[in-house]
Parts: sequence; structure tokens; C-alpha cells
Amino acid sequence: MYQYHKWLRSFHAVAKTGSFTLAAEYLSVGQPTVSEQVNALEKKFSVELFHRRGRFIEMSSAGHKLYSITQGLFGQEDEAVRLLQSFKQRKTGMFRLGAVSPPIAMNLTYELMQRHPDIELETSFSPEKETLDRLFNFDIDVAILALSEFDQRFDTQLYRSFPIIAVVRDDHPWASQKEVHVEQISNEKWVLREKSSRTRQLVEESCKRLDVSLNCVMQLNSREAIVHAIAKGIGIGFVSAVEYAETPGTRPITFVNHPFSIDYHLCCLGIRRNRPMIAELFDSSPTPAI
Repeated sequence: MYQYHKWLRSFHAVAKTGSFTLAAEYLSVGQPTVSEQVNALEKKFSVELFHRRGRFIEMSSAGHKLYSITQGLFGQEDEAVRLLQSFKQRKTGMFRLGAVSPPIAMNLTYELMQRHPDIELETSFSPEKETLDRLFNFDIDVAILALSEFDQRFDTQLYRSFPIIAVVRDDHPWASQKEVHVEQISNEKWVLREKSSRTRQLVEESCKRLDVSLNCVMQLNSREAIVHAIAKGIGIGFVSAVEYAETPGTRPITFVNHPFSIDYHLCCLGIRRNRPMIAELFDSSPTPAI
């Protein structure tokens, strides 16, 4: 079985890095060793794990199925090594948080720093799909995401809910109004995020339900770019209340009765839900409220 472990380790490294050369660097061995061990695995079990096309490789269907198993196998092995390294560094552990939203992630990071001063914290940001992939690969421990879909491989729990607000230029008529109603949206020009944005999806779903038209005059792929477009007078935009940062020349607008809101969820790999730090985080989270 030990021989299979080495062969599987080489397979996993190639699948993870997408290259025999990078896999060799990852394992700190020679490339011929990696190639020999992967070839030995394929020969032993009469299966093709990678399709080779010159210098390029692609996982076969069998390779994808095997990789879904080795991700858990070697992910937990890597986790064990990190724990041992934390003992050597005289720390009580490491906790890695991933998110799509810096403000809400930094709020949680600060809370964890106060509760666990001896734990090394690492916070990173990436799109939803990439963050979920990183959870599955054991690259992060917990994520905070405004999930558009729920995957049974992960345990999820509602963490916080926030209104979605409008952002206007400070000379916009809304800036001087005491109340702004959702029906007024139809008369405005809007600068929106890309269609994969969860904020945009929620706004569009609510507008459709409320029979309110939404005139998109520009689509941008970053929150910062939208704020700059607003400041230039191109249109007005939407943002989660927790993500709004005061910017010269702009004003936040909260709609009457909060017609739009966004939910952020804690998310972890199901098989890791009972790890001490993860379990404590999930179990100690307060009841969310807008």
C-alpha cells in the first residue's frame, strides 16, 4: 500500500498543478520520478489517467474521479503537516479564510484575532467558484460567500444579511430626498456589475418581481470601477451596504422598506465541519439580521 501512496501522491500533484514539471517542483523530486510513478499507476490498474498531447496533458474521466478522492486524502495530509508546523512555530494553529467581499471578511478576521490571538490568520479574496474550489482543495478552511447555488459537498450556514443600497453622485436629486422608493429606479440610468455578480442577480430578480424596469447603460467588473463611473455622472449603481466605503462625490441611498438584500453564508467542506476552529466558528455565529 505504501507504494500506491507514492504513486497516488504523484498523480495528485500532476492533477493539482496541471503539469508533470510543476508536480515535480511541488513534490521536490525529479520529473522522471513523477512520470514513472504515474505511468506505474496507470499500468498496474490498466487505466489512462491523463491524455497526453505533446507537452500538454488533460485529465481523463477516470482521472477526474480519482482526483476527487485524492483531494480529500492529501488535503488532510497537508492539513496535518500545517498543524505540526504550527507546533514548531509555537503557535496553536493556522486558520485560512476566503471570501469575495473584503469588508465582511475583514470584520470576521478582526473578531477571530480578538478571540484567538495565538492563531495565525490568513485571509484571501477570489470569485465564488474559485473560492469553492479552494475549499475543496483544502487551500482555505472557511469561506464567506453570497452563494448563488448550494453544493452538497459543503456545509453552509447563514452568517449575515445586509440591505443592497444605491450609490449616487452627490448632486443627484436622490441625494437631497428624505425617502427614495423602489419605483423610482425605472427613471434612472444604472451602472451594473457583470451578470455573474450576486448583487446584480438579486437586484434584477427583485425588480422583475416588483415589475420595476432597470435601464443598464454600462456594465463593469469591479466595485471600484462602478464608483468611479458614478462620480463621473455616467449613472448610479448598487452595492451591498457592508461594502460601501465613503467616496468623495458620492452618497449612499437606502430604499424605503429595504426591497433588496443579500445573504452571506459561512461555508466549509462537509468532512471538516467538526474541526475545532471551524466548529467553534459555525456554532458561535449569532443569529443574522438585516
